[in-house]
Amino acid sequence: MERASTKGVLSHLSFLEVHARSRGSQSQQQGRVKELKAKVETLRVRRNQLKAEINAHKNIQKLRSSIDRQNADEEEEMDEDSENLQLLRLMARHTELQDLLHAHHLIGGYDAINTSQGKGLCVSLTTSYEGVYLDTFNLEIDLKPKVKIGHHNIPPFIPLNNLAEQINLQTDMKAFLDTLSQHLNAFAGRKQQLKLVKEHHKSVEVMESNVLCSILLLMLTEPTEKMAILCSLDYTDHTRCLPTRVHFECEDQQVLHSPQWKKNQILLMETPVHKALITMKKMGTVV
Repeated sequence: MERASTKGVLSHLSFLEVHARSRGSQSQQQGRVKELKAKVETLRVRRNQLKAEINAHKNIQKLRSSIDRQNADEEEEMDEDSENLQLLRLMARHTELQDLLHAHHLIGGYDAINTSQGKGLCVSLTTSYEGVYLDTFNLEIDLKPKVKIGHHNIPPFIPLNNLAEQINLQTDMKAFLDTLSQHLNAFAGRKQQLKLVKEHHKSVEVMESNVLCSILLLMLTEPTEKMAILCSLDYTDHTRCLPTRVHFECEDQQVLHSPQWKKNQILLMETPVHKALITMKKMGTVV
């Protein structure tokens, strides 16, 4: 009787174990089914998005082709009030500009023309700051019999020959042009900042600046005591538009050691000077 009872208990326990495994397996299967359903739904949404993008791209290509074929008279007859047409035109223009930028990038990002019957190259380097195009500089490079710098209108304070030697103009012309462009854009950016300070901050007096715009002395006014504070900005890194050193001077040194003026020092080192002055005025630290 005991053996039979023991067998009965073991059989019951075995049944419970199999049942528990079965339930666990079913729970895992249900979880897996939910996961797969969610993945299918995500893929379906992505498929619809791709279809919409493909249709939009086809419409843009058709519009670009039709615009190329039509003359000015035919364009005037089109419905100018159609919002969809206007949107498609803008999208077509945007796509066209992206193609031009891509092509420009493939040739190194510089406008260049052959000179001296293929023996030379004239490169145009355009500078810009905050989306505004500024000065354009031209550099002629002789290719034969040896690569060397020819005529140019690069400012004399840009170390042109030193850059050519450091980077080796003979073997890596693009690296040389990239570095030169960096110097020119940084100079143009500092020059533009100085211009914006003079135009938009009449209460700030520009005491001194050099041709390279690597040194800038500003006279600020503290609003509470009407105290004059001399601010000097030193741009020792000529490839950047931000100063590497900012220093304040005034009669009351305690003012300059206050937390607010320490914040102003960090602000001027991390933000273009014309924007930093706007923030300082909003905080009430300068007039």
